[in-house]
Amino acid sequence: MAFLIRALSAIILFGLINIYAAGRIIKRWPWAEQHAAGAWLFVLAFFILQMIGPFGDHMFFPILKKKYNAARLVSVLNWVSYMAFGIMSLLVVYGLAIDAVSIICQIFISSFNPEVFDRYALYGIAIVTLATTVIGVRYIMMGPQVKEVDIPLRNLPPSFDGFKIAQISDLHIGSTIGRRYTQNVVDIVNDLKPDLVALTGDFVDGSVEDLAHDVEPLSALQASCGVFFITGNHEYYSGAFDWIDEFKRLGARVLLNQHVLISRGGENIILAGVTDYTAVSMVESHASDPVKALAGAPPGLIKILLAHQPASCHTAAEAGFDLQLTGHAHGGQFFPFTFLVRFFQQYYKGLNRHNGMWIYVNRGTGYWGPPMRTGAPCEITLITLRREALGD
Repeated sequence: MAFLIRALSAIILFGLINIYAAGRIIKRWPWAEQHAAGAWLFVLAFFILQMIGPFGDHMFFPILKKKYNAARLVSVLNWVSYMAFGIMSLLVVYGLAIDAVSIICQIFISSFNPEVFDRYALYGIAIVTLATTVIGVRYIMMGPQVKEVDIPLRNLPPSFDGFKIAQISDLHIGSTIGRRYTQNVVDIVNDLKPDLVALTGDFVDGSVEDLAHDVEPLSALQASCGVFFITGNHEYYSGAFDWIDEFKRLGARVLLNQHVLISRGGENIILAGVTDYTAVSMVESHASDPVKALAGAPPGLIKILLAHQPASCHTAAEAGFDLQLTGHAHGGQFFPFTFLVRFFQQYYKGLNRHNGMWIYVNRGTGYWGPPMRTGAPCEITLITLRREALGD
């Protein structure tokens, strides 16, 4: 029943969004306005296409893959559906921007002609949407980039100067990201020869049964000090307990409000990990707790936290962490959301300082939903810890 209510709510919401965007386009396009019935029939078909991917993944796509061995067909349907979803989201945002400009011009410019403006606005929306889509898909096809970042830490033990952490975040294996993409990520990370690999959540969109084959290459990740995994919100959407067991089977150490000591050259630092910031709303016993993650830890050591969402930084800083590695925000993923994300996330990409603690936000090694990236390329982060000079 809960799924049915969520599904119906989503259909109504996205239906209204489609009606708004389509209505504005039809009004601006004389041909569509003259053939309104056919235009709205196309709108309905385009809306159904957007719904095929999200609902197919939960309903009939597993049957197509298992019973009819139609994995390739499912992949194509997902790509087309999520591309349609992405295009519609662009049309809505660009359409709202054009409407806002039109309203302002009508108020302040007496000679403003809305009909002429609408005609040229339609061309503008079409060109910008097409350009955003083409550039976004091109960046996805290029795969993740390696982002190298040096982070200075006061009191870092000398033996940890130059310690390398490879961070993978928000891989989102599922609808349009499969085994080939995962294998490429693993190959890139292993070539970096990191001392430690941090997997900071949102790795899957689907069940272990459906995605085990696509996730399996992660078992080949190599690091002298180990591979560590924390949960993101999407693990809880996809069966967190099953995925926790699966990542353990793949060789990762799962940190659920826990810590470990990382040793090198006879010296130690603390690596802790917390459950997702919103996990408590889905699994009460998994409430994210940076303080609990440090329980029993030796005092006076450098403390690094793996936390999926940037919002964990407030309690992490209070708990005394020196560095938080996080993801979740995707850097906005594609324009114009790369601009809008800053109104919803205090920290959404790159290296930031919060109350004396460093926080690094990975832009996402994969992507969620529409296979598009503009202004925020997919990222594998290679973090090098450095001893902070006394005078800094």
